[in-house]
Amino acid sequence: MARVAAIDCGTNSIRLLVADVTTRDDGTAWLRDVHREMRVVRLGQGVDATGRITPEALARTSTALADYLAIAVRKGVERARMVATSATRDATNRDEFFAMTAQILGSPAEMITGDEEARLSFAGAVSELDPADGPFLVADIGGGSTELVLGTWDGHEADVQAARSVDIGCVRLTERCLPGDPPTPDEIQAATELTQKILADAFAAVPVAQARTFIGVAGTVTTLSAVHMDLPEYDSERLHLSRMPLSAIRKTTADLLAMNREQRAALGPMHPGRVDVIGGGAIIVRTIAEELAAQAGITELVISEHDILDGIALSLA
Repeated sequence: MARVAAIDCGTNSIRLLVADVTTRDDGTAWLRDVHREMRVVRLGQGVDATGRITPEALARTSTALADYLAIAVRKGVERARMVATSATRDATNRDEFFAMTAQILGSPAEMITGDEEARLSFAGAVSELDPADGPFLVADIGGGSTELVLGTWDGHEADVQAARSVDIGCVRLTERCLPGDPPTPDEIQAATELTQKILADAFAAVPVAQARTFIGVAGTVTTLSAVHMDLPEYDSERLHLSRMPLSAIRKTTADLLAMNREQRAALGPMHPGRVDVIGGGAIIVRTIAEELAAQAGITELVISEHDILDGIALSLA
């Protein structure tokens, strides 16, 4: 058994998982959570428009990363891996980010491709599911990108058959199309059309019609489900492996888009860092869900609290 730390730095948030990894007799691995934490640092704020990470965003991320390192040391972590995704791929000054991570961690974070991001998310998401429910379509909606992955799970290993990452996420879509508070019907229409256009590339590359189960991971999906369930506060245990029908996805998306910032912030399970971008994220979830209904006849979304963090941790086994 080894104690590992996985750090995922995305466009909107930076997250930490400390877990014990145990290898079974057949060579496969399973995780036991020791500590999970998420902070919204908005690393990608303005990157879509300017192409650069701001000093303020870099400072927020640096503070969170230093705290995560202290937690990892205190928990007795033996091996660690940090990956960085969409915002760093797009930023012209990404070297500043990697220099910062190297200074804190002793070695720089890895800038992974969108396809590698997709594969790690898939491995984390399917590990607790019944193989008979596959093939699985996993959607990971981040701040700057969205990944779709189709594959199977035999109870021991994941087999990814197709994956595609596209440059649409809750932060990017909000900054491009949804400035209103609340957004206007024209803004919502423009955001929906842009989402459909960009996701068309993913749907062309990933044969979603083959899927039998639709799984959503990451904060946009879990928050959307928490709002639908009217939870008084965010509850990961209640959310994990819960199900959300397409009708509820449509209604909750419409409700969120009709609210102003103050109303969204007052929702019990809403993290302050998601208040401004949850409407854009919901449009992406709705668009994917409607495509799954049309192509595969799937009319519900399975919510998973396990995602790329778990995939990163498993990769350290």
